[in-house]
Amino acid sequence: MDDLVWETTGTEIDYRCPGFDVRRDDVRFPDGTDGEFHYVEEPPAVVVLPFTPAGDVVVIDEWRQAVGRLNRGLPAGTVEPDDADDLERAAARELGEETGYVADAFEHLISVEPANGLLDAVHHHFVATGCEPTADRNLDHNESIAVDVVPYDQLLAEVVDGERPDGRTVTAVTQYELTRR
Repeated sequence: MDDLVWETTGTEIDYRCPGFDVRRDDVRFPDGTDGEFHYVEEPPAVVVLPFTPAGDVVVIDEWRQAVGRLNRGLPAGTVEPDDADDLERAAARELGEETGYVADAFEHLISVEPANGLLDAVHHHFVATGCEPTADRNLDHNESIAVDVVPYDQLLAEVVDGERPDGRTVTAVTQYELTRR
């Protein structure tokens, strides 16, 4: 398989903004020709599938500018440098900040590269159980979020029917359904 590997001969950040960078790599392709490859560098993120003691799921409705619509999905956010060694702490922080809920326990569900042809991001999905509304929300300045609680089977049906196209939510719900339920 070595005949498929690209060699990186140089690299630079072409654009920086809050949340991500656009990197340009100078590459040598397996046939010996040279070219460029641009991609988005994004810090790791956590995604939380939070269950209440009754088995319902805490979901969020959030404006997503890139697609120009309200999105119903799961709490998620960037792993901060202080959380890099403790992804459960990052998941708990994001759950509390976005929803005001605190969980009794977290279990790692799966880690995925959601679009590794375009970005280097890794999303770490967790199941949170025993979630109760006891924390203070602390939204970022650019977050517009409403919190709701729905039956798990309703969220599952919406994912299966394509009514919830958010990739993080689809990944978490289908992985949970296939491996935990």
